[in-house]
Amino acid sequence: MLSKLIQLSRAVSLQQIEIGELEHMTMQFWAASACSCGVLIFLFIVAWCAANKKNPHFSCSVWDAKFSLSCVILYSAVCCISLATISHTGFNTALKLLWLLCHGFATVKLIQHLLSTFPFCASIGEANLVTSGLVLYFGDMLACTISKVCRLLIPPELVSIRYGIKRSEIGIVIQGVLLGLLIFSAVFKFLIHLWEYFWGANNSESRERKEIWISLIFLTSLGFIMIAVAPSWMMIVLDFDVHPVPWIFEFIFSEPFKRLSLCIYWLVLIYASVLRFYNISKNSKIERILLRKYYHLLAVLMFLPTLIYQPKFLDLAFGAALAVFLVLEIIRVWRIWPLGQLVHQFMSAFTDHRDSDLIIVSHFSLLLGCALPIWMSSGFNDRPLTPFAGILSLGIGDTMASMVGHKYGVLRWSKTGKKTIEGTAAGITSVLAACSVLLPLLASTGYFLTQHWFPIFIAVTTSGLLEAYTTQLDNAFIPLVFYSLLCL
Repeated sequence: MLSKLIQLSRAVSLQQIEIGELEHMTMQFWAASACSCGVLIFLFIVAWCAANKKNPHFSCSVWDAKFSLSCVILYSAVCCISLATISHTGFNTALKLLWLLCHGFATVKLIQHLLSTFPFCASIGEANLVTSGLVLYFGDMLACTISKVCRLLIPPELVSIRYGIKRSEIGIVIQGVLLGLLIFSAVFKFLIHLWEYFWGANNSESRERKEIWISLIFLTSLGFIMIAVAPSWMMIVLDFDVHPVPWIFEFIFSEPFKRLSLCIYWLVLIYASVLRFYNISKNSKIERILLRKYYHLLAVLMFLPTLIYQPKFLDLAFGAALAVFLVLEIIRVWRIWPLGQLVHQFMSAFTDHRDSDLIIVSHFSLLLGCALPIWMSSGFNDRPLTPFAGILSLGIGDTMASMVGHKYGVLRWSKTGKKTIEGTAAGITSVLAACSVLLPLLASTGYFLTQHWFPIFIAVTTSGLLEAYTTQLDNAFIPLVFYSLLCL
């Protein structure tokens, strides 16, 4: 968010965007910081309570207390001053501060729920990234909805739709579908508990009959939310000329040959690779982590040409793929008849120690790692490599680092870790080589290049070293770091 804010500041100084876009990004930046600050305060309280239980005489030092209090006061003061510069009245500033507090509180409650529902499925950093992203994404849609329905409750400066930022139909469709699926998962859980409370006590029914009933509830509720609720929500936020579902088909068939050809190309690649790699995973002793790197290469083959020649269609395709992944994961977790067990067996073939039986996140992180830099590069973008941050860092850099490190690596970064200096060097070199090929290709397609090799080298090297250092699931946050450095 900070790198995007700096990028938009350059655009305002060049008079290429309206000041409203910068004000909206300022709100988004402080909302993101409020989410992380809330999690930090929550972790401090948890650690302090745990220390008190272990040692009743435990107490923080005076210096620690003063330092913590000073940080909170400084953060609050800078936040208030920044929000005051984009507000017309003190009431607007107070309302925005309340909105930020809601973001922080919602993130803390969500991370508590996530870590208690899916224990040992994510680190604190990964959980913070997921929960903050969900709160920001839902908060943006909610603010736009409230602004459209009741314009008197929220000041015009709070949401982008009120001060001249044109929201794209593709962005609203993706946002509506994904948030609709997340709401559906909660609604489906409630309906299942309701059904078990009234009819589940009758144990005379066979297990197969109960599975059929659960499957019918799943399909009915999914269809209702995706066909009725989510499109209605989209039409409230943005004035579509037609219903969002026909709009999607109109968009696809506006260039039928190119886009349908891409769909066929993707389906052929997916079918051939999944069939091949699934058989290898069952019959081979190749490590799972290496086997999954082939899917990173598959992402390069699928997304790189599309991003160059059909970027808007790729935006929509990423949203559709993420929606399919969410539906399949819900089916797998709940074992929805008849596909639940089949999906579980198939997905288990590609898991490793960073996944669990409760939830499998690797495919989500790979898809989001490629999609997030592209989605965040929408609108003004004076750095043509930023949309490619995920594809370059995951599809090329991470893959080459793993393969070269596994086969030729000797010098390890640490005694306990598996990552090697040779693998990191191979990853950095491969990304730099890909950039040297990609930049002339982008120039030939009409992109105006403003990036120079030294900052590109710094961005590639820093993200490569961070990938070697971290032990977390890096598919999602390494592309964001690379994206941020490219923006700066």
